[in-house]
Amino acid sequence: MLPKEIYRGHDEFGTVIVLDDGNCRYLSFGETDEQSCILKQSPEVPQYAFIRAMIYPLLYLSPNRALSLGLGAGSLNGALHSILPNVKQEIVEISPEVVEVAHRYFYLPRSKRINIEVSDAYEYLQRPVKRKFDLITADLYTSEGLNEIQVEAVFIDAAVARLSQKGWLVLNCWSDHREVEILDRLRERFDTLFSCTTGDGNWVLFATNGPVDVSSSQMKSRIKELSSRAGFAVNTIAKRVRQIV
Repeated sequence: MLPKEIYRGHDEFGTVIVLDDGNCRYLSFGETDEQSCILKQSPEVPQYAFIRAMIYPLLYLSPNRALSLGLGAGSLNGALHSILPNVKQEIVEISPEVVEVAHRYFYLPRSKRINIEVSDAYEYLQRPVKRKFDLITADLYTSEGLNEIQVEAVFIDAAVARLSQKGWLVLNCWSDHREVEILDRLRERFDTLFSCTTGDGNWVLFATNGPVDVSSSQMKSRIKELSSRAGFAVNTIAKRVRQIV
């Protein structure tokens, strides 16, 4: 069944379209653009490889606080809410229309453990630091592609200022951003850097100053446990991850 448009909304930041094929629901910011997807029977299980990749740090830590810069359909946040029953999430999304659609059509939980602020992500990061986060993810996209501020040094520095001592920063980029200085910027600020190239053209970067020494047997056990909680085979992502530093 071809996806059918079931909703179209607008705000000052653009058009938000929801498509439905009976089993899955899709978020789009344009006629040929596809941002996210959920399986309606299991909305808490991420369907896209890049979103699945973004939970890779959970093999190394169990965050108490997580900050998401960019919401989309809320697939990552729904997954974190399900996998980590004690995590408190802060989400920053510039588009009020996207926030409403994530709740209404993509089943993002309305929970005391999830706080959403409608704001520009970089403006949010420039505010005085009131609390720190164990996990910060950035996935800032529009219908025209990646918001370039996400790979700039000023953005990374502002994110680092909000990371806990052993926290992880996760950046979702396109594969064509391999040529920019993003890796050098991360190397200057973090002890450890991983990358994951997904089959859908995304390039996910992971950076941390926390411990990453895990034996192969420990990692195998952690992958099995996280797979059970996440609802998909985490090993399909873990085997794509490469340590850069």
